[in-house]
Formats: sequence, C-alpha cells, structure tokens
Amino acid sequence: MDAERRVGVAVDFSACSRKALKWAVDNVARRGDHLILITVRPEGNYESGEMQLWETTGSRPVEPQFFGTSSAAFIPLSEFSDPVVMKKYGVKPDPETLDIVNTAAAQKEIVVLLRIYWGDAREKICEAIDKIPLSCLVIGNRGLGKLKRAILGSVSNYVVNNGSCPVTVVKSSDHE
Repeated sequence: MDAERRVGVAVDFSACSRKALKWAVDNVARRGDHLILITVRPEGNYESGEMQLWETTGSRPVEPQFFGTSSAAFIPLSEFSDPVVMKKYGVKPDPETLDIVNTAAAQKEIVVLLRIYWGDAREKICEAIDKIPLSCLVIGNRGLGKLKRAILGSVSNYVVNNGSCPVTVVKSSDHE
C-alpha cells in the first residue's frame, strides 16, 4: 500500500505554493510515492488545441497504468518540464518549481505528475482529491488578512473544510 500513496500538492507557481511543494517533498513524499501537482486555471475562452480538448477532464491522458484507470489525465514530469508542451495548456511552471520536482524525482525515486483543471480552484481541488484519489494534500496559504479572506474567500480554508483526505496547510511568512 505504501507504494500506492498519492501525495497531492496544489500549485499555482507562486512563492507560497513553492513553499508548500518544498514542504511536501521534505516531509511527506517517500520512495515509491506519486507526487501529483494540481493546478487550476480560470475558466474562459480557450484557444483551439490540446487545452480546449482536455478542459473538461483535466490534462491529457498518460498510460493507463497510473492508478488503474484509463480516464486519468496526467502530464508526466518530462513533459511539464517542456515549455512548448506547457504553452499548449496555458501553464507556465517557474524554474524553481521545476527544480524542486526534478530533484525530488531523482533523489527520492518518486513519480511526479501534473494534473490541470479549469474552473474555481476551491471546487476543482476538492474534486481532484476524490477523482484521483489522493492519499493526502498539501496546499499553501497566501496569508490573507481577515478582511481580504472574508471578501475573496480562502481556497485553503475551503479545501480543509470540504476535502475528503487529510489536508496540510503550509503558511507563508509575511516577510516573503
């Protein structure tokens, strides 16, 4: 069962999501795990191509051996490290995030995959927890004040309260 762990990390390629990713790699991921990065793009008018093709189910499918389902749609590390491939999805991973996951894949012998959803981040992250399914999720916190959090809503707070797996929130520091 340990080899079947699916550790999810919600990423938007910001400083707080990189901190959450680094924390997950350092404290949660073990040899044989699948580290699944979940990113959510806003809904909108999409250009034609692969991005439009996969917007309803997530990213494009990889081999069915991942989690025993052919409907799983993941992008392997080798492809999400390629800027040409990622441009098709409208996602631009930053070099620091790519460095963290490439190093983790090599040193910890884990499988790193990316899953893209389109829509409201709160709902889509909770959907990912159930559909992948994830063993646990690590998510960053932008550190919004009480007023901004009340107006904008907190993605991490929503996921903690509505997610069906253990969720760890990695708080960002005010001075970052």
